[in-house]
Amino acid sequence: MQFWLGASFVETDQFVELAKVSQRCGIHTLTLSDHIFYADFDSPYPYSSTGAPRWNAETHWPDVWVTIGAMAAVTSTLRFAPNVYVAPARDLFTVAKQVSTAAVISGDRVTFGVGVGWCKEEFVQTGQDFHTRGRRLDEMIPALRELWAGGTVEHRGAHFEYGPLSISPVPARPVPFFVGGDSEPALRRAARLGDGWMGNRVYSEERLDVVLADLRRYLKEYGRAEDALEIIAPLAVMPDAGTYRRFADKGVTGTMAAPWWLATPREKAEHGDGLALKVATIERFAEEVISRM
Repeated sequence: MQFWLGASFVETDQFVELAKVSQRCGIHTLTLSDHIFYADFDSPYPYSSTGAPRWNAETHWPDVWVTIGAMAAVTSTLRFAPNVYVAPARDLFTVAKQVSTAAVISGDRVTFGVGVGWCKEEFVQTGQDFHTRGRRLDEMIPALRELWAGGTVEHRGAHFEYGPLSISPVPARPVPFFVGGDSEPALRRAARLGDGWMGNRVYSEERLDVVLADLRRYLKEYGRAEDALEIIAPLAVMPDAGTYRRFADKGVTGTMAAPWWLATPREKAEHGDGLALKVATIERFAEEVISRM
């Protein structure tokens, strides 16, 4: 079982230290989320009952690739992933260059978590079509793989047309694509095009069982093996090595957690609510869970 750190809503100046602590404590991948700006959105947020975002204008959303570059410079084995990067809110070549550069700088420690996004306002401001975002992501994934393979490529598709051309630098190894989201289109995209699937909500065992069954069915439909995807799922369970082993037996490759969300009153009293609390709870999680797997 891999343990991924979910570092959404973290203040920007804490990421470098969190990366160093995560590597020391056995975290497999550090994730951070992606938004471009805050506004009084008309678009409903799909992961709250009210449709309102769980953050405000003061919440930090640092640029994913700049932050990964900084964290890669102080680590050697820790992997990094956006959870998730809204690739179709950007043009293809901006995405290609950013991800490729981050992969090279980190020594191929980038997993590309991608999703279609929900915030129409961000697409409007970047000049990208919100209504074709799913179809464009479907075309972007194989196009990015070709661009990152190196050499001259040419593409003639429904949404992108370019070449012959090449980009540099390119990664030494393929960048894994992990598709986020649990709608039917997202699960089908993962089964058809992904190297992995990552959940972007916290799942009860019952809800996750439905998602896993759907993924297995879609993998079979697309002629892929049942174990073709890595599965990363945030779990609505108390951290426990035995529980995580049970989920591993179901085919879950890894889970995602932010240990400071479950800080004890004593930890909060001793460490406050900043970086020190995050460090202390990651260390406790490593001692009580990771070391026992």
